[in-house]
Amino acid sequence: MSELGTWVFRIQGKPERVASYDAQLEDLKSDWLVNEIRHYYSRTMKRLDVTSRSLISVIEPRSAFVGFLFEIALASDRQYMLDGVFQETDPDADPAAIRATSANNGSYPMGNGLTRLESRFYGHDDQIDAVKKTFGKSLNAATADDLGLITSALDDIDFEDEIRIILEERASLSPDALTGMEANHRFVGPETMETKIFGRLTAWQNWIFVRPNAAGPTARFAGTVRANAPATTSSGCSNVRDIKSVQRSRLSSS
Repeated sequence: MSELGTWVFRIQGKPERVASYDAQLEDLKSDWLVNEIRHYYSRTMKRLDVTSRSLISVIEPRSAFVGFLFEIALASDRQYMLDGVFQETDPDADPAAIRATSANNGSYPMGNGLTRLESRFYGHDDQIDAVKKTFGKSLNAATADDLGLITSALDDIDFEDEIRIILEERASLSPDALTGMEANHRFVGPETMETKIFGRLTAWQNWIFVRPNAAGPTARFAGTVRANAPATTSSGCSNVRDIKSVQRSRLSSS
């Protein structure tokens, strides 16, 4: 898993059943067990937010991006949705759809204290209000595209080819630069202690310098050189323990 630079999310299931679970999590949130489940899921989504990978959601017929599971699509860097159905292979399926609910309005906040909808439409309250008016309604690709909830709506003629090209394009770009850009795009608005550590510092020190597909001199320094070459100083110290010993001796002599 650590070798993969791009994660693609597909959620299959019955949207109505997911909607019922979503409603239970909201209606019974005062129950201790449900409350623990909600907090656990919230922490899981925060971990996804700071994952050092490009995240892509693919929304097709029989998908179940509803309510709390729609948070996964909102956490993704890109969302691609089929406009309609696969006419040749599955013409009788219900068209691809997504459904935002009240769960997307603060139940599972990001590290910056905003909802993922607020982060997506930061500074555009009118767009957030437009999405809120659709809570509980299934949205087809055209409507989702108009609302700005997806990156692109694709037709079924070359859907698979489009997804393939998108993934190949992502693999061809600089993993270092694009990962840093994605980290900054995920965490907009106010800075908190969480975003400073996990959204900024971690993005550069952990995501970029030590990821498996890191490239360039910074990656070599952070990986091979630092791992294999002992640290030396002007005092002839070869490691941190020697440095601390020299510092203590200087203090005692003074």
